[in-house]
Amino acid sequence: MNLVMRSLLRADATVLLRSRASTVLSVLLPIVILVVTMFGKAQPRLGSPESVLGLALTLGMVTSCLLGYSLTLAHDREVGVLQRLRVTPAPAWMIMASRLLVQLSSNLVASVIVVIVGTILRGLSLSIGQYGLVFAVAVLGAAMFLSIGQALVALVKSTAAINASGRVLFIILILLGLLGGTGILGDTMKIIAEWSPIGALMTLFADALNNASWSDQDAQSLLACTAYIVAFSFVGIRWFRWDSR
Repeated sequence: MNLVMRSLLRADATVLLRSRASTVLSVLLPIVILVVTMFGKAQPRLGSPESVLGLALTLGMVTSCLLGYSLTLAHDREVGVLQRLRVTPAPAWMIMASRLLVQLSSNLVASVIVVIVGTILRGLSLSIGQYGLVFAVAVLGAAMFLSIGQALVALVKSTAAINASGRVLFIILILLGLLGGTGILGDTMKIIAEWSPIGALMTLFADALNNASWSDQDAQSLLACTAYIVAFSFVGIRWFRWDSR
């Protein structure tokens, strides 16, 4: 069983490394955001340097998990890769666990790079405890967006439709998390934004980077992220199909 899992992990890691566009984008996009927001009036509008770094980390995860992972999984299903894997000795849960673990590890590595670059560019000084807390939040965020991507593939069969749906969902989440959180769209939308996946994760990132004491808002954000993981994981497992027919 261990040999099968190692083989799956090695194969999935190789595929991910060869897909340079998705891997690079998950690191490049956050760094571009960090650099661009250093000029003009962008930084004051987006908040403190810690908030901007939290935003960059969050966007990198959304891009990698919601767009990269879901499209790769849908493509493999459409061309029959998943069906061929099912006739191997590997059980179904192990096939999916391998893909999720590789993607989760990739997001954690990307987060490490972004945090290091962000602290240098923004002149931040984080303690070892803060680094550990930030990476724990990164794992939580990656798990949340991976569960959303898994649910998307479970509910939508066509790769083209998943591509379109993923992009629309990406835009909605980003706008809700950014504009809604500022209060521009009203108090009701601000409350909704705080409970949204983007808003909840950015709250946890910002407080971890600020070394703020644990608050009720942090507890609510953690509860929201956990609820999203449970709900979307259930959908992604319950309605997932191994072929596109």
